[in-house]
Amino acid sequence: MPEEIIIGAVLTQNTNWKNVSRAIENLKKALGENDILRKAEALSTEKLAELIRPAGFFNLKAKRLKALLAFLKAYDFDLNRLKSVPTDALRKSLLEVKGVGKETADSILLYALDKPVFVVDSYTKRLLKRLFNIDLQGYDEIKNLFESEYPPDLALYQELHGLIVEHAKRYCVKRPKCDECPLQENCYYASQLK
Repeated sequence: MPEEIIIGAVLTQNTNWKNVSRAIENLKKALGENDILRKAEALSTEKLAELIRPAGFFNLKAKRLKALLAFLKAYDFDLNRLKSVPTDALRKSLLEVKGVGKETADSILLYALDKPVFVVDSYTKRLLKRLFNIDLQGYDEIKNLFESEYPPDLALYQELHGLIVEHAKRYCVKRPKCDECPLQENCYYASQLK
């Protein structure tokens, strides 16, 4: 599962999880369930692009994935070894990999490498703005807000991020479903509609 999360963190850039899932299934069919990172690294960029086609931007993502896989190869694809690297140093190294931005790096750290870092995505920004009328734009600014308000706890950050994503997908969509939302009584955006 952590190997799929690492691959998915790159593939989910500018696409939805359903398409990423199909791309990961293609990889698993072609490479098997085990040691998928090592096997994917051994593929040509062209073959990798072909397998991840459902994720969109497949040529670009294949290059980004190959860069990340080269980084992981330096650790012999040993995720436990990566987990032993201090969080700040590991995040800095991930951010130096071409095609790995802050959200991708933090997703890998939180969900694949069990590091308590908060992941900021478009859902997080949307909920902050709508629920609390907090309009922070910078990734680090939002990340620091959450990490200063909540203790560095892996399970808490995973659950909180997951709940934000779920709520935003179900109720706080681009055209919000305020009438159905269980948080409407405490929501700044919903209060402005009355």
